[in-house]
Amino acid sequence: MTGDTAPDPGGSRPKRHLHPHLQVGALCLDPSGRVLLITSRDTGRWVIPKGWTMPGRTDAEAALREAWEEAGVEGRIARAPIGRYRYDKVLRNGKARRVAVQVFLAAVDRLTEDWPEASQRSRQWFAPGEAAGLVAEPELQRLLRALPDPAGGQT
Repeated sequence: MTGDTAPDPGGSRPKRHLHPHLQVGALCLDPSGRVLLITSRDTGRWVIPKGWTMPGRTDAEAALREAWEEAGVEGRIARAPIGRYRYDKVLRNGKARRVAVQVFLAAVDRLTEDWPEASQRSRQWFAPGEAAGLVAEPELQRLLRALPDPAGGQT
């Protein structure tokens, strides 16, 4: 995987996003091919790190930044997305908005013990097939099932 290094953890977070219906996500893999899932802050369901696009950052850089903030990931991210999925994001006003998430593969070099959202989320490694069974979005399930299983074969 080629890509950028992890963003500076001390950097400031942009306050607006570029595309109101597009998010970017990091599908984080360890060297053995396991997938890192995190819990969402609102419902506690399993998700991948994701967030809004960011001014001044490529979509891949924004996805890696989200992986740092939400999961403490330090690593490298692919420059091109591997796919996308859609979900309904519930906004602060209680309304739902259909959002597309562009997904980038991230090779995890290290997980830090302290990261910005550590007190708000849990994180755990899963085989891709197991991860696919834990996430709610069918298109994300398909992306996860397309990954090679660490035990061998497709999931």
